[in-house]
Amino acid sequence: MTFPLSRDAIESAFVAACHAELNALKPGNVHVHSAGHGMDIHHFERAAAAAAPFIADPSLTVGARILGAVKASFAVTGLNTNLGIVLLAAPLSAAADMSEGGSNLRDRLAHVLDKLDRADAADAFEAIVIANPAGLGRAETGDVNGPATVTLLEAMALAADRDRIATAYVTCFEDLFDLGLPELYAARRAATNEGMAITALHMRYLSAFPDSHIVRKHGLNVAESVQNEARIAAPFWHPAPTPDTWMSLLALDKSLKDRGINPGTTADLVVGTLFADVLIRQSATNGPV
Repeated sequence: MTFPLSRDAIESAFVAACHAELNALKPGNVHVHSAGHGMDIHHFERAAAAAAPFIADPSLTVGARILGAVKASFAVTGLNTNLGIVLLAAPLSAAADMSEGGSNLRDRLAHVLDKLDRADAADAFEAIVIANPAGLGRAETGDVNGPATVTLLEAMALAADRDRIATAYVTCFEDLFDLGLPELYAARRAATNEGMAITALHMRYLSAFPDSHIVRKHGLNVAESVQNEARIAAPFWHPAPTPDTWMSLLALDKSLKDRGINPGTTADLVVGTLFADVLIRQSATNGPV
């Protein structure tokens, strides 16, 4: 594989990942087949376009990429459309565009995460306050509403027991590399199209652990119930959905939205996985894919 990637390649990879996620049926989330939670795909498309230049800017630190992307996204939507996506994408893009670190994206990512400092934390904290995600709450140490007294990686470690995006930082994106990417590759082999494979990826994440966004907004019991619903629905999506199982997944989508349940962290992990996949494929071809 050949790194670093160009700014244009990374920007196109980010937008492609965001659009691919929106074009797939993802029960509970906004997608091309169904709006929900007061949003539609156009909110997310505008946010992706606004965030992409900051995500891909090699002159910016990880924290500055996060802050710039969230500010730009909020400016065009007035909503928290992509905080979790940005938190995952910023270190991945930094790993892809840095001059050192080897040929493996995850090894390069580990180097980026180890270098995160208090300035990165300060910028990320400001971005989180702007986005104001549901159920944010307060913390005794590493509270985003106060000055950064820890590095961004240390702050994520403090939140890792309650937030899956934070967990990604302290495990070098284990969910993406050890669960998401293998699931995506397997689903592609079974699916009739890319959208079906992404649906399988979404459902695999949803069935693997309680969604952090659901936990914050509705509590652990509801999140575990949704996780169990995804597991029970496995015949409809594993190894990939088919035309015969499509209506069952649409019914689950409607049921979750009718209950006001939005598995937002799952959507973030799906975009992060798709972004990592495109970056890896770009490095193999040394250009856009």
